[in-house]
Amino acid sequence: MPGEACEAGPSHPSLYSYFIAMGFSKNIVEKAIKKNGEGNSEAILETLLTYSATENPYLKNEDGPIESIARNYVDGLEDDSSDTDDFDDLEFIEAPPGRDRNLLTLVEMGFSAEEASAARDRCGLDASVLELADSIHAAHMAKDSHGIVLGSPIINKPNEATFYSTSRKKRILMEEKRKHRRNSHHGSRRSEYLKKAALDVDIPKPMIGFSLPFQNCIKRRNLPDSALGPPYFYYENVALAPKGVWDTISRFLYDIEPEFVDSKYFCASMRKRAYIHNLPIENRFPLLPLPKKTIQEALPSTKKWWPEWDNRTQLNCLQTCTASAKLTEKIKKALDDSGDVPSLRVQEYVLAQCKKWNLVWVGRHKAAPLEPDEIEMLLRFPKNHTRGGGIGRTERFKSLGNSFQIDTVAYHLSVLKNIFPDGINVLSLFSGIGGAEVALHSLGIRLKAVVSVEISEVNRNIIRCWWEQTNQKGTLIEVDDVQKLDGGNLEKFMRRIGGFHLVIGGSPCNNLTGSNRHSRDGLEGKDSSLFYDFFRILDLVKCIMGKKF
Repeated sequence: MPGEACEAGPSHPSLYSYFIAMGFSKNIVEKAIKKNGEGNSEAILETLLTYSATENPYLKNEDGPIESIARNYVDGLEDDSSDTDDFDDLEFIEAPPGRDRNLLTLVEMGFSAEEASAARDRCGLDASVLELADSIHAAHMAKDSHGIVLGSPIINKPNEATFYSTSRKKRILMEEKRKHRRNSHHGSRRSEYLKKAALDVDIPKPMIGFSLPFQNCIKRRNLPDSALGPPYFYYENVALAPKGVWDTISRFLYDIEPEFVDSKYFCASMRKRAYIHNLPIENRFPLLPLPKKTIQEALPSTKKWWPEWDNRTQLNCLQTCTASAKLTEKIKKALDDSGDVPSLRVQEYVLAQCKKWNLVWVGRHKAAPLEPDEIEMLLRFPKNHTRGGGIGRTERFKSLGNSFQIDTVAYHLSVLKNIFPDGINVLSLFSGIGGAEVALHSLGIRLKAVVSVEISEVNRNIIRCWWEQTNQKGTLIEVDDVQKLDGGNLEKFMRRIGGFHLVIGGSPCNNLTGSNRHSRDGLEGKDSSLFYDFFRILDLVKCIMGKKF
């Protein structure tokens, strides 16, 4: 190595050899030292990381060990895109944009795709490679200290030891750099990385909850006396929330263990959600007929055009927005230019976009986003449930993206049919487009009275229209804001209808979801802090009913 360094010409062959030993090629080390001089190792490292990304073999060579790493990165996007509401339109003809190039660089350094994606979620889209690597290192430190596993192990491949060794050397150098920083702003950000480095709740894999249809109950639980119903309650939100969220929610809701469920076990679309409730978990039953569980079964018209290299069988989480026409045109052009069999690079790019945006094939080389009526079908809402009344496509996507998946929720609520054979009184908080009401009605449970609390006028119109279209005979009372619901009007409603049998809802996930890079503040966020109103109202209901008004 010293001889090689001398041939290259730098006056500090040890510096040259040091970066060579880290895994960078001779050419880019020479270029980086020439560009920055030999006295600034930090600038050299930054340049080397940039060169490694822009000269990534993934973009040039379809053979070799980096190919499997890139493929693992693309495959990893499936989990990364779940439960998110927005994605950026990635370029692929030239080098990827900075933030996605950073992910590829981290993967090339030996970090797993899941670790890289999780670090970007924690640090934001604009974080540098060094900041992302610091965050991953913090996660490793948290694992060592607390025994909490975040992300997956290093990718299993023939040269795994080499990649891990290279990654470790780079992390050591970055750690030394971090120790010598004097920037207080970065120090505060570093603290944030450490705070967000590990999840406090062990989310099970697979996410099947306490049971699935046609299986025996796989879990037993003992509820504290203070949690027993009636009234029963049922709370829902995104499973992959920031650190501390589900621990806090559980503490407020009588220390009940969350039931983590992915809707892919109920339909053709993933939807990772957690539910805390005091419902019985025995004798559940599913809605019939059972929904189709694969894309091509649920959307048979796509089968004719589905390429062999698109190996998806299910869709990712249905989102609140849709892909742009610009993106779908770009995909078509890329495939048209590639001929009958696209290159592996083009296939991986297209497949990544299809996974992110839930694109389906509707023609030769023509990928398109789902239509609102298709999303309604996948979520098990009635056809045209969100259509009419002047509601636009954008509002339909948003309303559907924030709704329940009916089959999943109905399976949990099915136990109420035998408990309340004459019908049920429901307090529906954050009603959205009426997922709870639709689920109960689909189960054949009569809705004697529903107090629906929903701030969106669009959504209130949807619920009211559904109520009329389905000829409901019960009483529908509408309230436009949970914060207006106090003990006085709750008691008034309860005297009118005879109390509540079920309190159900899911507060806004805006500050919990991974797609919110800038205000993912957990339960302290402006919108997601409304969870405390769910608890406040539930507590009021229990107190009022305890007085036997």
